[in-house]
This record gives sequence, structure tokens and C-alpha cells, in this order.
Amino acid sequence: MYRILLADDEGIMLESLKKIIESEYGNECEIHCAKSGRAVVETAQAYPPDICFMDIQMPGISGIQAIREIKKFNSSAVFVIITAYDKFNYAKEAVSLGVEEFLTKPVNKKVILETCAKMMAKVDQTRQKRSDDLRIREKLETVVPMIESGYINNILLQDDFVTYQDNYTELLDIHEKYGYMMVVEFGDSLENGVLSNAVGASVKANKFYSTFREIAQDFFECLVGPIMGNRIVLLVPYENARKDYEERVAIVTRARNMVHKFENRIDSIFRCGIGRVKDLGSVKESFQEAVVALRESTSHVVHIEDVPVAQKYDGEYPRDLESRYQKRILEKDVAGALNCANGFIEWMKGQAAVDREDAEIKILELVMDAERRAFFAGTMKYNINDRRSYIRELQACPDMESLRNWFLDKTREICTKMEDSKEKEAVSVIDRAKAYIDENFRKDISLDDVSREVDISPYYFSKLFKQETGKNFIEHLTEIRLKNARNLLQNSQLSIKEICAESGYSDPNYFSRIFKKYEGVTPSEFRERLG
Repeated sequence: MYRILLADDEGIMLESLKKIIESEYGNECEIHCAKSGRAVVETAQAYPPDICFMDIQMPGISGIQAIREIKKFNSSAVFVIITAYDKFNYAKEAVSLGVEEFLTKPVNKKVILETCAKMMAKVDQTRQKRSDDLRIREKLETVVPMIESGYINNILLQDDFVTYQDNYTELLDIHEKYGYMMVVEFGDSLENGVLSNAVGASVKANKFYSTFREIAQDFFECLVGPIMGNRIVLLVPYENARKDYEERVAIVTRARNMVHKFENRIDSIFRCGIGRVKDLGSVKESFQEAVVALRESTSHVVHIEDVPVAQKYDGEYPRDLESRYQKRILEKDVAGALNCANGFIEWMKGQAAVDREDAEIKILELVMDAERRAFFAGTMKYNINDRRSYIRELQACPDMESLRNWFLDKTREICTKMEDSKEKEAVSVIDRAKAYIDENFRKDISLDDVSREVDISPYYFSKLFKQETGKNFIEHLTEIRLKNARNLLQNSQLSIKEICAESGYSDPNYFSRIFKKYEGVTPSEFRERLG
């Protein structure tokens, strides 16, 4: 069904247009008529048109003015101007309003019907686009929660998540550089600050998860994580690096209202812990703070800054600098890690309360923590004996500059070992893979077989093999097989069929095609050329 609005101050013209369109389209069209500019706008409001045939010169406001008014409340309507006047006087303004066609009176039946068909096609196209957009939006409503859950899951479980950070923020259209985490716990009852029946609550959570997600996103522009036992984690992207007192109070108030609504809509008791704002690359720390806030308080909603024992330091301890140092180490960013290490030394030098022993302990703590993180990230080998000399070396440093040099050398060494370990591991894997291929190319081996042999996933092995050799697995296997075939063709009396089997091919015809593709001649022709 198409709704068509005809606007002309001549009654005969209106009747003529209406009759022509009805004769062709009958009940497919609902037609309304207006004889003045004001009547056009009022009719368009009462019966929003899909297509509008508009005269320019009408009593009251002109056709152009009427189009402009209608566009304010009906942006999808298509307009056709019908006029007896020179169109060049108003063409520019009409085009800017999105007029599709200009028809000059008198207009014959054929032109009217052709124009109608063309406008109907445009209406159909707009409707189809709207339908497609709705379908995409519906699909996104299913996919986005999965991506959000994956993002939060990876933040919490992967130490080297910085590698994938940009992919997720782009997919989820996150433009902020900072964020904070909220941990929402739920259970059947609250006893001494601990929610009971965590296992049962996690089972119930599967039923109320969609309601939970809807409520959370009503109160905060947040990402909602997966169900993790009797917890769900929220990530709130944030524009600024810190929250001032008023903002913190406002967030806690909103969180209280959110928890209240959870308990009104869902048959469970809820608590919420809130962490500090962090760089998105270090936002896992905000999660850890939110958990501490829950454990150190019995309140329904608590912010880490409101917990007396929650990592509060005398003076302004450079927490962000420590976080950046850890992050740069995991990224194997030598220059960035050294810059952070220097920053720590300068901060300690500027603190009257920090003496030589304090500096030694802090430097040792940072280095050992960096080594531990690198080890658990799987990028550095660990030997407990390697640290035997650390305390002795630090105590032997004569001054703060010597401590600085020791700290910088260790930082550089950790980053270098991580990079070397990764490269050596890759080379070792590829060498083992090549050796396996050399021994088994006569068999029907696949990428999965070789991946299983070197104990890494087929996807990662394929990527690593290409990266290290410049060829994909099939190309390399084919080269090995054809090299063997050339050698046998030149130095044996075996038949082509036998050489085919000895080179790992079961089909002589396929072997012949592959051989010709790479060598330019068939196996028989290759042997003939050798004489």
C-alpha cells in the first residue's frame, strides 16, 4: 500500500491526477488531495504520505515552503513537483530539499504513471533498507552481549590482553581511554557481609541475566560481562583519568539505585563493589579493587575509596606509573619500560621519607614482580636460582645512580629475554615441524597432523609457519614432495606411478598436474629432457 498526497490549487488537475493513478493502481494506493499550502501540510500530518505530487504556486504558503515543513516531521516522503512555471527559478532550492522529479504542465498519462512507478520503487527501496537495518539491529542485539562478555572475560583472565585491546574497543565502539569496573554479587541472603548459596545463585542467574543486563545499562553506559559464579562484572568506559569526590558520590548513588531495582525485579540479594578509574589497558586492577571493596565492607554498595584499608598510601604514591611499568614489560616495550623505571627512581629521589633501604626494597619488588608476570604470560623462562644474587648486587650499589642503573639493566634484560624466548620458541616449533614433514612427506599428512605433533593449535601454527618461513604449510609440503620427485626422476628407474607414491601422492593424474604447475612440464617430459 502506498499513500499518495496530491497538491494543486486547480480542482480539475487534482481529479485528473487521482483518476489516472487509481485507474492503474486501484486499491494499491490511498490518495489524499489538498488545494492550498496550509492544507497540504495539515493533510501530511494527518496522513503521512509516501509520495507527494506538489504544485509550486498555491494559495498561502508555496509548494517549496510546504515541502520544507513536511520534511520536518516526515523525512522519508518522496516529492515530485508539477508546475506550469519555469523550473529554473526554484530548482536549486527544490534539489536541496530532496525533490526527486520535475514535471511541467500539461502532463500526459504516460509520464504520470512512469513517475509513479519510479517513486514507488524508491519507497520500496527505503522500506527494504529500513527492514534490513532492523534485521541487522536485531542480530547485533544477540552478538554485542557476546562480544562484551568476551572482552571482559579476556581482561580478567589474560595477562597479555593488550594485544587484543584495540580489536575489542573498535568492535564495541569505545572511544574513551579510561574506565572502571563494578563487581555485582548476588545470593539468597546476606550474612555478615557474605551472600549465601553462591552455587544456587549462579544457576538462577542464567534466567535473570537479560533482565540484569537491561537494568545495568539503564543506569550506566556499561559493558556487561558473563556470569562468573555468583558475580557479574560491569565495565564502565570513562573520559577522565580520575573521579573527583562529587562524581564518586554520584556513581555510588546511581549504583545504590541500580541495586535497589535489581532486588525489586529479581528474586535475589545484591551487593556492588566499585573500583578506581584506570587506563583501559590496566582496568583489571579496578576489578581487583572492586573485589577488595566487597570483602572489606558489609555495605550493599561500596567504593574502594571508601574502604579504610583499601591500598591507601601515605602521600601520592604513583600507582599509575607502576601500572604502566607492568604493562610496558608485558608489551616488550623496552623504551617505555625504561622510561617508567626512570620515573620511579625520580619519584623516590623526591620523597624525603624514602631512604636507601626503601629504594632497594621497592626496586627489588618491581623487578621480581615483572619477572613473575613475564613467566605467567608464558614469554620468559623461570629459574629460582637466577635471583640468588639480587639482594647482594643491590646492597653493593654505592649510590642512587648505581641503583638506577641496576634497575634499568634488569628492566632491559627482562624485555629482551621475553622477546628472545618468543623468537626461540617460534624457531624451535618450526624446526620440529619441518623435521616431521621431512620424515613423513610420503604419507597423507595434513596441517592438523603437524600441528598436533608440535602441540599447538592449527590456526596459530599456520600463522607462525607463514611468518617464519614466508610460505604456507601446503606450499612447503609441495616443495618437499616435488624436490623428492625430481630427484627420483633423475636418479632412479622407478615408474612415474611409483615416483608418485614415493612423493606422497596417491593419484598419478593429480601428481602430474601439480608437477606441471610448478615445473612447467609433466613428469614424463621432465625425465625425457634429462635424456
